[in-house]
Amino acid sequence: MINKITDWIKNYCAENSLRSLVVGISGGIDSSVVSTLCAKTGFEVFAVSMPINQIKSQHDLSLAHGKWLTESFDNVNHLVIDLSNLYTEFNNSLKAFDSEHAFANSKSRLRMVTLHQISGSKRGIVVGTGNKVEDFGIGFYTKYGDGGVDISPIADLMKTEVWELGRELNILKSIIDAPPTDGLWEDGRTDLDQLGGLNYEQLEEAMQDSESPYFRKYSKIRKLNLHKMKPIPIYKKDEK
Repeated sequence: MINKITDWIKNYCAENSLRSLVVGISGGIDSSVVSTLCAKTGFEVFAVSMPINQIKSQHDLSLAHGKWLTESFDNVNHLVIDLSNLYTEFNNSLKAFDSEHAFANSKSRLRMVTLHQISGSKRGIVVGTGNKVEDFGIGFYTKYGDGGVDISPIADLMKTEVWELGRELNILKSIIDAPPTDGLWEDGRTDLDQLGGLNYEQLEEAMQDSESPYFRKYSKIRKLNLHKMKPIPIYKKDEK
């Protein structure tokens, strides 16, 4: 599967006369796998750590993966761009519209703006890091944030498949073993905390089996986020 995905990325870049691949790396398994797959294409890669008031343990994993990438591949540039001050200014400017959840999502969107700025200056594309459970199962992503990408090489893979790829790619064990988190919360909450106590194995079971004991909880999460996974509604002037 590794070669098939890297060939798919390479073919897309060749067909569109692209020169570089830009990936945000959080220190999580998804972005670690995707950035490594990108590195294996031979195209120039910009792996970008973008802390925003980040918990040290999360940022340390991002830095460790960036170091591993640059030591393993000559075509990788690891950039560290601290967006904390930018986020603080943004937060202060919008205090009248205070919402913890909305501000958390704004972190993701600030990161995506940063990635697109880099890709636009390097004739590149922003490579997505979402997996099938998040992107098509429960909609666990930020619209126009980590969802605002150009290609999605692992979006047809279950989370457990991504972990398996990580082991095949020799991703750092500390990253493989780390509790999954979207890195948007300064209290360090994990995906498990946000998903009603369901882990990814249980979510995958529910996605594939409506008789699963986890299906009801999975369906409730999916229903709340379904609007993100559907095409943007368009008013059709000729419809009756």
